[in-house]
Amino acid sequence: MSEPRRIVIGISGASGAIYGVRLLEVLSARDDVETHLVISDGAVETIRYETGRESDELRRMATVSYQPKDLAAPLASGTFLTEAMVIAPCSMGTLSRVATSANDNLIGRAADVHLKERRPLVLLVRETPLHAGHLRLMLDATTAGAIIVPPVPGFYQRPKTIEELVDHTIGKTLDLLGLTDHGLYVRWQGPAGRES
Repeated sequence: MSEPRRIVIGISGASGAIYGVRLLEVLSARDDVETHLVISDGAVETIRYETGRESDELRRMATVSYQPKDLAAPLASGTFLTEAMVIAPCSMGTLSRVATSANDNLIGRAADVHLKERRPLVLLVRETPLHAGHLRLMLDATTAGAIIVPPVPGFYQRPKTIEELVDHTIGKTLDLLGLTDHGLYVRWQGPAGRES
């Protein structure tokens, strides 16, 4: 059996904690993935308020969990091999750290490692509306190699629940990581009843 794929999950304090929670749930249920989790200080209260869950519960779900200020953690070095990192949700403050290579916390440092090592870094940037500074930061992060995935729902799925909306975004995120066997949404085959 091959080694599990190491995926780093960062959860920042932006609204949309459910995206990080759901990503962790899905990846933790897989035998082929090892999850490495960093929850920012700001995310602790957001997770509690928006999902009714405690961050310690999430830390127990992860294979390994780190403190946000632990800049000596393995994730802070490019010699620690990982497959990819997802920041879900990604606050504008975290986006700014990524775009400017500010390494004052472990989420920012791990993101910088993924960029410099040319490993996938997916940012579920959560804010609206956006001003020019936000857009410039997204462009700078993209230019450095990040993939920006704002959690914008696709309604062609005809979702009935919030969970279906969340799963669509998480499924698209997993697709970017090459984990396409998730079954979180029905892939588009064209409108039903379309003539050939």
